[in-house]
Amino acid sequence: MELDEKIDLAAKWIYESNNLVIFTGAGISTESGLPDFRGPNGVWTRRDKGLPPPKSVPWDQVKPNQGHYAIVDLLNLGKISYLISQNVDGLHAKSGIPFEKLAELHGNHYFMKCLECGKKLTFEEAGWDKKKWGQGYRTNQIRNNQPECPNCSGRLISSIVNFGDPLPMDELEESMRKSQSADVFFVIGSSLVVTPAANMPGIAWRNGAKLIILNKGETPYDSDADLRFFDQIGDILPKIVMKVKEMMNTN
Repeated sequence: MELDEKIDLAAKWIYESNNLVIFTGAGISTESGLPDFRGPNGVWTRRDKGLPPPKSVPWDQVKPNQGHYAIVDLLNLGKISYLISQNVDGLHAKSGIPFEKLAELHGNHYFMKCLECGKKLTFEEAGWDKKKWGQGYRTNQIRNNQPECPNCSGRLISSIVNFGDPLPMDELEESMRKSQSADVFFVIGSSLVVTPAANMPGIAWRNGAKLIILNKGETPYDSDADLRFFDQIGDILPKIVMKVKEMMNTN
């Protein structure tokens, strides 16, 4: 199938969908200057070769790119049921995706969350000074007089999920529910090897969803995908969204 035909078909499926779920990995943020993990110049790829980490834009200067904003366009068109992300860069939230439509399975660099009630707060809102209290990771020692949740006085921790930490059960369970009911499941920029997050496409596909994968590197789901793009996200995703807009304007 020619590339233009694949773009048209992806747009048609999205236009006709009632429960579109999008799943993103580090690949969607590379055009913002953040390295991915398993690409040719990724963090883990270079580490395994004994090389230093790839260059990266400082966290406070990272901005959403056209891929993030194309997803926001789909949300504004009423086409997104849910967005599941493995990224901790906070760029989906920065681009305008509300938290009720967003599961950040590995946390968010800019937010803390309460272990008791699940409330999310920026470090500033929490009054958390990293110089004084540290990073606030789950495994860090609790210190005297450190800030508590303003909602329930529970323990506040960084929302970042480090290796060995449990995933946020509320967002994980909601992601699984949304994946089960998806009619189109669109993977963007993920190698789909980190479980349990990477199980979501399989859950959706086994429940009858059309599976679209847009990722430069191979994934374990390539043989199951109904549509497979190996192209640059910025070259493909905005074109698909533009086609969806055209369909909505003419019908």
